[in-house]
Amino acid sequence: MRGLLVHEWIALNGGSENVLEVLADTHADASILALWEDQPSRFAPGRVRESWIGRSPLRGRKAAALPLMPAFWQRVDLSDHEWMIVSSHAFAHQVASNPTAPERTHIYVHTPARYIWAPEHDARRDSAALAPARRALRALDRRRVNPHVPVAANSRFVADRIQAAWDKDAVVIHPPVDVARIQAGGSWAARVTGPDAEVLADLPEVFVLGASRFVRYKRLDLAIRVGELLDLPVVVAGRGEELKALQHQAASSTVPVTFALGPSDQLLRALMERAALYVFPPIEDFGIMPVESAAVGTPSLVNAVGGARESVERIDGGAVVDFADDIAVRAAADAVLRRDHTGLDERARFFDRSRFVDEIARWRTQ
Repeated sequence: MRGLLVHEWIALNGGSENVLEVLADTHADASILALWEDQPSRFAPGRVRESWIGRSPLRGRKAAALPLMPAFWQRVDLSDHEWMIVSSHAFAHQVASNPTAPERTHIYVHTPARYIWAPEHDARRDSAALAPARRALRALDRRRVNPHVPVAANSRFVADRIQAAWDKDAVVIHPPVDVARIQAGGSWAARVTGPDAEVLADLPEVFVLGASRFVRYKRLDLAIRVGELLDLPVVVAGRGEELKALQHQAASSTVPVTFALGPSDQLLRALMERAALYVFPPIEDFGIMPVESAAVGTPSLVNAVGGARESVERIDGGAVVDFADDIAVRAAADAVLRRDHTGLDERARFFDRSRFVDEIARWRTQ
């Protein structure tokens, strides 16, 4: 049967792209439809079909292209396909109400578009361009949800958002994390070479780790704050626009703060492996990095709001906290550091890609 995988846009990196890649690996005969593709080497030549938006000056300009996305998903011709799996975090799910959509359609939702349904949790919530259109886009989005198509969410947090936004139930299928690859090959510290090895050698014996893109909503300032509450050194890994603000905070911190800028994958894994605690403050739909930290045996402190709490609670991988409460944060972090986390790496295997593949297969046959 000729199948189709639908995705919003294929970015260079991202959790939704990792989901698409696993779906593509397990449905090797399916073609892929996306608004545009920023990483042509990710899939076989000719496998990805881009939209007319991707061939226009709007390519890559998400906010500018936003009003045209629903129209594309409604008008694209899907009649050559017998089944379809949609990977949606903006408006791609609307393709299921396209008159030419195959009857056998399933939608995997990373989130209803945060731009319109959860602006308080979106980094672009202050966009003046989106504010006037939000009400109209919500009404359109709700109308375009096909009530007969099965929907899966990447977390209970997102399933609740789907219910509130679309008045639709969703099963929960957590996304794949490449735990097996992370755990293969022994210690990551032993694989770090050159300048990265020098960075690792200069680190304190015990430290708290914050690692992500340096953008405001990731709240890496709170990783530094946790270090201060615990009186432990902090390592901040990543890169991005908030570097100067973080450096300013580090200069006045009561504990030493070390920056690992633009770490390689090997160094990042080694940092997670070495850390006493990984601090993950943002409100995320799922949150893959706490699972990656657990895969190398390191517990996490995560936000009580969002999908990351589900993975931490599922594998007993640390603690969930309200980061606004210093007393609760210190107590929770102290408790995590005192606990024996033997077996955490084994429990993290629950989230490996094999589990995702099996659950997707069962969901599609129900």
